Amino acid sequence: MDAQGWQLIVAGCLGILVGAFAVAAYWLSQRELHSVPQAPARELDDGLVRMLAVLRSAAVVLDEDERVVRASAPAYALGLVRDGAVVPPAIRELIAGVRRDGVIRDEELEVPRGPLGAGTLLMQVRVAQVTPDHLVVLAEDQTQAKRLEAIRRDFVVNISHELKTPVGALTLLAETVQDAADDPEAVRRFAGRMQTEAVRLSALVHEIIELSRLQVAGALTELATVEVDQVVQEAVDRARTTADGKRVRLSVGGQHGVQVFGQHDLLVTAVRNLVDNAVAYSGEASHVGVGVRLQDDIVEIAVVDEGIGISQTDQERVFERFYRVDPARSRATGGTGLGLSIVKHVAADHGGDVTVWSQPGRGSTFTLRLPRAAAPAVPDAAPDEGAHVHRSAS
Repeated sequence: MDAQGWQLIVAGCLGILVGAFAVAAYWLSQRELHSVPQAPARELDDGLVRMLAVLRSAAVVLDEDERVVRASAPAYALGLVRDGAVVPPAIRELIAGVRRDGVIRDEELEVPRGPLGAGTLLMQVRVAQVTPDHLVVLAEDQTQAKRLEAIRRDFVVNISHELKTPVGALTLLAETVQDAADDPEAVRRFAGRMQTEAVRLSALVHEIIELSRLQVAGALTELATVEVDQVVQEAVDRARTTADGKRVRLSVGGQHGVQVFGQHDLLVTAVRNLVDNAVAYSGEASHVGVGVRLQDDIVEIAVVDEGIGISQTDQERVFERFYRVDPARSRATGGTGLGLSIVKHVAADHGGDVTVWSQPGRGSTFTLRLPRAAAPAVPDAAPDEGAHVHRSAS
């Protein structure tokens, strides 16, 4: 092959190499171009972030795609945010409205408490645009406040109704005494009835005040280790005068040395209310027993009577305020209908509960159950004669 042929071959090879290098260079440039990271999304203003951190409300920040950019712990705890998105449909509708017109939405909504069950939360929800791309959702849980408002409203209605009876009776009796001023015997009789109504009114006011205090959050201000023996003995001693008047025998038995955490005076009030109820609804010369038992670190204080008993229907309502199984008998015995409601609140404030077992004609057993305070093992003690609890509260 002559020199000209070799020159053509070399020139062709050089052309191929140059083309290959050009293609490689283009490919590398495109790869580097696409590997350059995109500019970061606009971050939230530091002032906004700090403000959201100190809010007590549930706070959620959403980007333009409705993805959660930031959410506070209450937002997760209340179930408003899950898997990076706002869950309740009602709140999502507010968000969509603000996206459309930019107008702040502020509404009270009822939203599901969780993915299961029928429980709901009452939320005050506010949605606003805070940056061109971001929305903020603020939600305040109003469930507890609304519940307390309903309790107060019902309480005022009940009080108004209950106070009318003794106040009206006192007014009528006072007028009768005035008209019978010339009849000493009638004056004495009506004066005695006035005294009975005044005592009942005083008891009603006292228990209303006591129940109102218990319904306030944080009613237990002085927690301490409480000896159950002392609580039971003091409650029984306070009820003994009334019991003696009906010749009702009171006895105490069960385990000794058991302790609970709580407030001594409130526990005495609860146990005394149970004993007073047992005495009031027991017949003459009957027996009321108070027994203490420790089972699975739960202290059970059972008050057993031989009274008229409670029907199954009434058992479901006996712990309601002002509810009376037998209104006529309750008024005759001076009952206010608040004693068992107070027991229920005391039990709840001490982390326990109160249950009832009863059958008409066979008496009743009310059991106050409280968590046991850490203490050495408690030996069984021989109960007083007649103090055995034969019926179960379960």
